[in-house]
Amino acid sequence: MTEKIFKTLDEQVDILRNKGLTIKDEKRTREILLRENYFFISGYRHLFTTKESKDKFLPGTTFEELYATFLFDRAIRNTFFKNILIVENNIKSITSYQLSRKYGFKEKDYLDPKNFSQDSLQSRQVYDVLNKVRRQIRVNGRKHSATFHYIEHYGYIPFWILVKVLSFGIMAEFYDILKYEDQEDISNFYKISPDVLSVYLSLLSNFRNVCAHEDILYDHRTQRIIPDTRFHKSLNIPEDEDGYIYGKNDLFSLVIIMKVMLSKDDFNEMIDEIKREVTILDEAIDVVPLDTILNRIGFPNNWYEIKGLE
Repeated sequence: MTEKIFKTLDEQVDILRNKGLTIKDEKRTREILLRENYFFISGYRHLFTTKESKDKFLPGTTFEELYATFLFDRAIRNTFFKNILIVENNIKSITSYQLSRKYGFKEKDYLDPKNFSQDSLQSRQVYDVLNKVRRQIRVNGRKHSATFHYIEHYGYIPFWILVKVLSFGIMAEFYDILKYEDQEDISNFYKISPDVLSVYLSLLSNFRNVCAHEDILYDHRTQRIIPDTRFHKSLNIPEDEDGYIYGKNDLFSLVIIMKVMLSKDDFNEMIDEIKREVTILDEAIDVVPLDTILNRIGFPNNWYEIKGLE
């Protein structure tokens, strides 16, 4: 395996140029590469290459177009992230309310294993998830001001406070070990089935991690897929032998999830922010048609129409 060695900014510019990228302003290009990192920016090159030659840019591709894609991804990543945080707070609030109301507000009560799925096939999962939650109490309970206050003054942490130190990933796992009737109490808020909400939480956790670690988002795909929805049908999303080709495990699947789980006002604001960024990207890129970019993201050409659907 060829060893990767350090490259100066000038060498990085030469590498891009040798791959067919047009460099109009070398000084600005070097400044951007220093500030943003060559590796991160070059990660967007696949949009501008052909299937036959992954190492060569399409003729006429400029560094400005490559950088515009990087900025587009950053912008929509920030938009999705702040809205995922809204959903995260909502699901934590709803879950803690339902369980505290039913099982009590001390962790010895609401974390009692008998309050969770009694399915023998889930016994190991229940044990593991509850241990993760208890570990968060031990590790982070005294680090967060709210949980520390309750530990110091009351000797316990109510669930509506504990959720502050639980990751979205743990919350998704926690939901999966609840009794089915408790899952229903939560999923009914979103007017979807418990099983669908389980899938949605899994994908949200996955996309949240991508956003939080500033990984490439626009063409990210998850292993799990969401079930078909009325939105797929209403938008006439194309199908192949495997079903709908958009909105199953791509970024548009996240849009569909947000349509269901965000308030109408929050969703509309999110969609309009994405629309603005798509317009900016379209104006910045000439070498690749907008439809090609949208389809790479997983957006159907009429994606914006989801805003008006009920």
